[in-house]
Amino acid sequence: MTTAFDLADIKRRMQGAVASLKTELGGLRTGRASASLLEPIQVDAYGAHMPLAQVATVSVPEARLLSVQVWDRGMVNAVEKAIRDSNLGLNPATEGQTLRIRIPELNEERRKELVKVAHKYAEAAKVAVRHVRRDGMDLLKKLEKDSAISADDMERQSKDVQKVTDETIAEVDQTLAHKEKEILAV
Repeated sequence: MTTAFDLADIKRRMQGAVASLKTELGGLRTGRASASLLEPIQVDAYGAHMPLAQVATVSVPEARLLSVQVWDRGMVNAVEKAIRDSNLGLNPATEGQTLRIRIPELNEERRKELVKVAHKYAEAAKVAVRHVRRDGMDLLKKLEKDSAISADDMERQSKDVQKVTDETIAEVDQTLAHKEKEILAV
């Protein structure tokens, strides 16, 4: 049985790299509060590491404030410790079962560091897209070699793969440019 070439699968895999980039960029702190900022935080709860979202509700009542409503009163200290230890530079204030987290202004140096990190994430996404492209091209070459497709089909489908790759790389660049503008906005 020969493996069929599926351009839709290649598009889906490339979009996976873009989705991953958007998730990573969502965790980068800009000057505004965002619930996604706390998504990567793991809490030591009930003898296991759990995502913050499984022990509390995160909301954004104001542009520069996060509110974390802890469901179990006994978990408040564990959630507070997890947020403090997260290397996000956040300092929660506890009010009963609610943690209030002020998002401090970013200084110029920190903004530039965040832009560099965003560029690293974007480059990793581009590398992932190029790997998917290479896999698609390798499959096309193999199919042509096995006489499963003609040289003309190979040429046409190679152009399709390249077109999808170019579009996806452009989407990565556009996503990065948007995030960079957001980070540098004062």
